[in-house]
Amino acid sequence: QVQLVESGGGLVQAGGSLRLSCAASGRSVSSFVISWFRQAPGLERDFVAASGSVTKYADSVKGRFTISRDRAKNTVYLQMNSLKPEDTAVYYCAAALDADSYLCPVEYDYWGQGTQVTVSS
Repeated sequence: QVQLVESGGGLVQAGGSLRLSCAASGRSVSSFVISWFRQAPGLERDFVAASGSVTKYADSVKGRFTISRDRAKNTVYLQMNSLKPEDTAVYYCAAALDADSYLCPVEYDYWGQGTQVTVSS
């Protein structure tokens, strides 16, 4: 019903910036909760940011990352500034019509394929 495709990942030096994009197709996601998660090898998938009726951020990225959306383009963005090596992970976007707990990955109905972000020191 909804397809999500992430892009914009890559290799960047510590202190640099990247902007990730999550393009949705199949239907409008303007009424969905859209979130970003990240996962490093061998670790759990961690919540990063959510855009819905309100905007939420993980403590680890507050002040550095900004989630935004262009509803006309059916696209959500994650602007990442002041990147640190510990931000290195595969970043996923996810969508849910109704998320009882936006922090929990199982609440999300649709997921993208992920995009790799690597921050070098």
